[in-house]
Amino acid sequence: MPYKKVKIIFPVFSYDMASILIVLLAEKGFESFVEITDGFEAYIQTHLFKEDILKKENFPDYIPDYSYSIEEIPPQNWNEYWEKNYYSPIVIDNQCVVRGSFHNEFPNVKYQIIIEPKMSFGTGHHETTEMMIRYILETDIKGKKILDMGCGSGILGILAVKKGAEKVTAIDIDNHCVENSYENCSLNNIKNMNILQGDASILKPEDSFDVIFANINRNILLEDIPKYNKVLKSNGTMILSGFYMTDIEAIGEILQNNNLIRIDLKENNLWIAIRIIKNE
Repeated sequence: MPYKKVKIIFPVFSYDMASILIVLLAEKGFESFVEITDGFEAYIQTHLFKEDILKKENFPDYIPDYSYSIEEIPPQNWNEYWEKNYYSPIVIDNQCVVRGSFHNEFPNVKYQIIIEPKMSFGTGHHETTEMMIRYILETDIKGKKILDMGCGSGILGILAVKKGAEKVTAIDIDNHCVENSYENCSLNNIKNMNILQGDASILKPEDSFDVIFANINRNILLEDIPKYNKVLKSNGTMILSGFYMTDIEAIGEILQNNNLIRIDLKENNLWIAIRIIKNE
């Protein structure tokens, strides 16, 4: 799958302003970001890219001036690309490491997740993925049935299995994500994870889960939280991310309408993750 790489450079760099612009670009379809000197690189699937979305007038006045350049990134060996350019292992609280198959082992880390990096599926570096991993590390997973909506590369489901989940059902609308998740399950010797292509509409009334992960985006969450709620067991746990602090009021209203109680919140660089209990 071809990508566009957009390099954003600020004449006077501000980390806060760069972070805000990253959030705004994510809302326009950009899915991966890499910090560089005086700016960042942003990646978007070629078929989603229109240069007009980069125009300064499309953003709030407080965003400072910036320049940009565009480069086409053809389909390629993403393992090699990430290894040569950016990808380094992610170690979270010395409990979990997400690494490529080309990295050395981390013998003193309890949970090791090996992935084949693909540009469209993420490598675990995004703030939302890190927060979701932290929540999973804090949550009792053993013997539980898990639903992972928008599974991407399968990282969250794989961690759940390694923590003792009875079974994981992982769903993603992108068939490439389904293929990559199966690939990563094989790398991690995961046998009890069923990966399906689709969205929340394929959930069945008889489905029942103890814990639901959904790291997607605001609009999908607002539409699909009631659907997740129907298959979440009484007193079950839901962990959500993929949205910003400015979205918390709208998310909270949907939760309240579905007898779901937010019990805590994590924030990282403007992104939010929340943990929820079903109040039934």
